Order: sequence, then C-alpha cells, then structure tokens
Amino acid sequence: MTRTLHGKTLFITGGSRGIGQAIAVRAAADGANVVLVAKTTEPNPKLPGTLYSAAEAVEAAGGQALPIPCDIRDETAVAAAVTAAVERFGGIDILVNNASAISLTPTPATPMKRFDLMFGVNVRGTYCCTQACLPALTASAQAGRAPQVLNLSPPLSMRAHWFKDHTAYTMAKYGMSMCTLGHAAEFAPLGIAVNSLWPRTAIATAALQMIPGVDTAKCRTPEIMADAAHVLLTMAPAPTGQFLIDDSLLAEHGVTDFDGYAVVPGTSDLMLDFFVD
Repeated sequence: MTRTLHGKTLFITGGSRGIGQAIAVRAAADGANVVLVAKTTEPNPKLPGTLYSAAEAVEAAGGQALPIPCDIRDETAVAAAVTAAVERFGGIDILVNNASAISLTPTPATPMKRFDLMFGVNVRGTYCCTQACLPALTASAQAGRAPQVLNLSPPLSMRAHWFKDHTAYTMAKYGMSMCTLGHAAEFAPLGIAVNSLWPRTAIATAALQMIPGVDTAKCRTPEIMADAAHVLLTMAPAPTGQFLIDDSLLAEHGVTDFDGYAVVPGTSDLMLDFFVD
C-alpha cells in the first residue's frame, strides 16, 4: 500500500523555513493541505525565508497552503489560527510542533528574557498548540483519519552531560518531550498518536548557521527529517509515545543510503546533534 498524506491537513508551527518547511513541502508532494504558522512575515537578511515564501513552496510542490502569522506563545492567536484552519480545510489531522527557540548558553550568560523566550516557544507553545488543536484532532479520530501529534524534540536523557553547558535550553527542549510522554498516554483513549522525532546529526538550517562554530559542511539537510516525518505520519497503525531518531526510523523502513542527505556527499565525520546518547 502506498503511504500518502493526500487529503490530510497538517498544522505546522515554525513552518517558514528549515525543517518545518521541509516537512510541509514533503507533505504537499502528496497533495496535503498545509497550515503554516509562524512569526516571520518580512524577509530577514540573516534568516532567509518567510511564511509566504514557504506557502509558495508548498503550493509549487502540489499542496494547498494556508499561511497564518502567529506567535504561538499567545493562546488567543493560536486559537484563531486553529479556527481559520478548520474553516478552510474542514479539520486538522496532524499537528507538527516544530517551532523552537535556542540559546546554547551557560547560566550566567542566559538573560531571563532569553530563558522566557525558550520556555515560551518550546514548552508553552507546544502545549498551547496541542491543547488548541485537540478538539479538531479528536474529530479526526472519530472520523477514522488516524490523527497524530509530532513534536520535534529529543529523547529524554537525564545525563548531566546534556545539561551542564546549556541548562535552560535543555530544560526547554525536554519540556517538549515531556509533552510527548504525557500526551501520548492522555490521548491514547481518544485515538490520537503522539511522538517525538529528532535528528541524529546536526541539520543545516539558517538558524543553525547563526550559532558560532558550527560547520554546516558536516551536517545533513532538512530533507532527512522531512522524509522520516513522512514515514511516521503515514504509518498505520502509528506508534505512540515513541522518541524516534530520523535515520534509525528510515533504516527500519528500507532506506540504506543516507549519503544523499549530507550537505557534502561523502562526508564521514558528520556532527552529531545534541541529546543523542
């Protein structure tokens, strides 16, 4: 049976660039409806890509796009975005909590404003979007459409190694993963699957290039995450409560050559991502 997202509606946060846009475009290639939720509406020379350029890419790939400017820390704005999505496409089948804020800084170098941003986007934003989409996802389950929530967050590991250099960021990303852990169990009786997906290697995105010391030549492209997400989001039945790594998931489903995902094909010393033991 061909795996497809044709006719499904995805609600993707942080979809204006990078991994979020790649997941959106991959879904669009199946003929999916994609609701893109992000803050970036004007071009930024440091971070190329806007909500509207991402919507153009979705439609060029064969999907229908609904771009909605929205700060996911604002529950009123999120509720309005969900209402607009349901009015346009009739429902929501898949929520992808991709939006994230990062600051790889130790405690003395992490202003509380930056701390609040990471917790506001990563934890509050994920929780808020999940809560707001829950009625539509429940309706999708009742219609037999196998809804899913996908959080782009890491496996939970209590090794001090992952905390000591950037405690605030680690807590914020793990907050997203704790949503996976709790919501998978909470929503199982509703028929809604909830999982986390994380890359084994660093992914070359515009945001990553702003972090000092990162060599994007040792990274993979966002397409590996898009393809892994596509595998997960088309599984029937879908697992739930799982913390999945992109290349491991793809390998389980027959992918044997990952060189095409490398920014520089043939690179053997790829940079491992955080939180991968």
